[in-house]
Amino acid sequence: MTEMIPTWVDGKLVAVEKLEAHRRGLLHKAVSVFVLHGTAVLIQRRAMAKYHTPGLWANTCCTHPHAGELPEDCAARRLSQELGLSGLTLEHRDQITYRADVGQGLIEHERVDIFVARVARRVTPRPNPDEVMETAWVDMADLAQRTRRSPEAYTPWLCIYMDQYSTQIFA
Repeated sequence: MTEMIPTWVDGKLVAVEKLEAHRRGLLHKAVSVFVLHGTAVLIQRRAMAKYHTPGLWANTCCTHPHAGELPEDCAARRLSQELGLSGLTLEHRDQITYRADVGQGLIEHERVDIFVARVARRVTPRPNPDEVMETAWVDMADLAQRTRRSPEAYTPWLCIYMDQYSTQIFA
């Protein structure tokens, strides 16, 4: 089944096939989640089967909402699907727009609703191997240094988040 995502075309929000939106670099809706414990953030390494940026480290999870799906419902759905995490309290932090080349002729041009979930203890994810090959808890300041020092190991959007939007996300 082809996945359709909410995308702006000629100023109107319409459903466009996900890969087509990325090939054309069309602005589309997205959701990103950061699970935090104190100054540590849970990050994931994308599975090698992913159609773009396989094997790169990313924020806790991210995805595109289905047509008509609320961003907070999308965030909760994806936490469960990718990492087996449920019942976390999600706080909407901001909505940002970015554009990044993700390789293979694909562009992520996203209007992203950013969510944070603060946890009292470090949760242990149960990654879906089709989505995630590894997870790690990393200090936010260390993650910012790593994304600057070795951006090739991280998804372009995580580098953008850490470089340009960390105060909005982690405040």
